[in-house]
Amino acid sequence: MTRRAICDHSFQMNEPVTRQAILPDPPAHDRVYRGLRQMVMHGEIFPGQALTLRGIGKQYGVSMTPAREALRRLTAEGALTLSASGRVTTPELSNDRIEELAQIRALLEPELASRALRRAHLALIDRMESINEANARAIHRQDPVEYIRTNLEFHRTLYLRAQSPAMLGLLETVWLQLGPTMRALYTRLRRTTAPPHHRLILEALRAGDDAALRLALRTDVTQGLRHLQG
Repeated sequence: MTRRAICDHSFQMNEPVTRQAILPDPPAHDRVYRGLRQMVMHGEIFPGQALTLRGIGKQYGVSMTPAREALRRLTAEGALTLSASGRVTTPELSNDRIEELAQIRALLEPELASRALRRAHLALIDRMESINEANARAIHRQDPVEYIRTNLEFHRTLYLRAQSPAMLGLLETVWLQLGPTMRALYTRLRRTTAPPHHRLILEALRAGDDAALRLALRTDVTQGLRHLQG
């Protein structure tokens, strides 16, 4: 090898390497898990709907082993239920369970919003306004999955500013358990307008009003779920 070739090789080795070049593809079971997790959280699967290893394997192009591991993880998170016969379904929540999860949201979300308020800025509020407009368009198109996705994105965008990853992780587990139920709620309510409390949340953020923000969040996350009870 010539001196020039060695020098050229050294230069190439010192060039920046992109993340795409150094990060391996995620394991098959992780890819399936993340895909199913998103489907459940966004209400793409109705309450009580069964999932099979064969169906998951066909959908994601994987063998039974990664499909089984993904179902195991989601069952552990409460996103799926496993019967004594081995049948895996999305949960059909009782009124007591809905109330419990609603109360957890009412505790966690105002606190996350309050922590985020200290780090809120105009760009964040503008971003949330844009997401809320997308949420309104989803309602106009009668698209329940997009409605749930943009609704959660509205909340998550704010809570990420709280810089409280453990608390947000707990909350996302609650969202995951509620996903199919939220789909049922959307079908029952037949919404025609965006959630009214989103506007109050944005106003409280602009005013820097912690008390108003907490109240708007608490009302927003509990009011809708009450329609599923009774």
